[in-house]
Amino acid sequence: MTAPSPPPIIGITMGDPAGIGPEIIVKALSRPDIYQACRPVVIGDKTIMEKAIALTGIPLSIHLICHPDQYAYRQGSLHLIETSTLSPHAATLSHPTAETGQAMEGYILTAARLALEGAISAMVTAPITKTGLRMAGSAFHGHTELIASKTQTPNYAMMLAGDRLKVVLVTIHTPLAQVADALTPAEVARIIDLTHASLKSRFGIAAPRLAVAGLNPHAGEDGMFGTEEADRIAPAIAMAREKGVCVTGPLPPDTVFYHAVNGAFDAVICMYHDQGLIPFKLIHFEDGVNTTLGLPIIRTSVDHGTAYDIAWKAIANSASMICAIEMAARQAVNRRETANAS
Repeated sequence: MTAPSPPPIIGITMGDPAGIGPEIIVKALSRPDIYQACRPVVIGDKTIMEKAIALTGIPLSIHLICHPDQYAYRQGSLHLIETSTLSPHAATLSHPTAETGQAMEGYILTAARLALEGAISAMVTAPITKTGLRMAGSAFHGHTELIASKTQTPNYAMMLAGDRLKVVLVTIHTPLAQVADALTPAEVARIIDLTHASLKSRFGIAAPRLAVAGLNPHAGEDGMFGTEEADRIAPAIAMAREKGVCVTGPLPPDTVFYHAVNGAFDAVICMYHDQGLIPFKLIHFEDGVNTTLGLPIIRTSVDHGTAYDIAWKAIANSASMICAIEMAARQAVNRRETANAS
């Protein structure tokens, strides 16, 4: 009889040292069920993580390692790969600096490299700020673009995922006035195909059911309120159906999320940022997870920011971090099982 595979090793980046990332990581890693799902390794800063442990009063001890293959489970031990040596003062700033921006980018780059090398099975990212990256001289606006560039992935998409609702965005941080021009049949079709493939390989859904939201009120109402549905969205849906994808739409945006939450669809393809994130955060404000589709590595993240206003007060909610770690572990297992079956 074949011995069961060990839980996957998951790399967790510390995020902005001045934000709530260190605190919610400590809180998440205080849970025994996390260690049943995976073998977590934090990539960050020993001084900052020790400060977070002291803040929460959770009895964890830092176990420094140089590489994930040195992981050895110990009750109450937090495995850490240290890539920065910041002053404890960095945690009390309530804002980013060039130094903390450089540190947070370093955590991400290290995790991406380890994932590409196969040393970790997935990476989970704590929140950072675009301002911090810019101050550090980074050319990237955030996690998604940075990781896509470092993994040389042109075909990627942002999914916000929860147990009741999953949304995928065609355009992400595009000004609303520019969204219609950014929608092309090819781009909408790309997102549909990527979502379909990812739900199968990463989420274990054998026959995904997709919905596509329209752009305009009432999905255009046969052209009375806009022609984007007929000109840009419907052709993409037709292309996907020809490939055997189960996809419905374009559907009125004011009703499609209700049907998805009630089980009619596995994911909703949304045309722009707030169209998808407003209903998603209404349902999954505390436990939502951001995951990047299309990457050669698995990446999940909390679905919130650095929350400087409550950082280092021991009151941050770790639910999204817990869900992000659990989702990364499930995706890693699903990918492993898919590879073994092929």
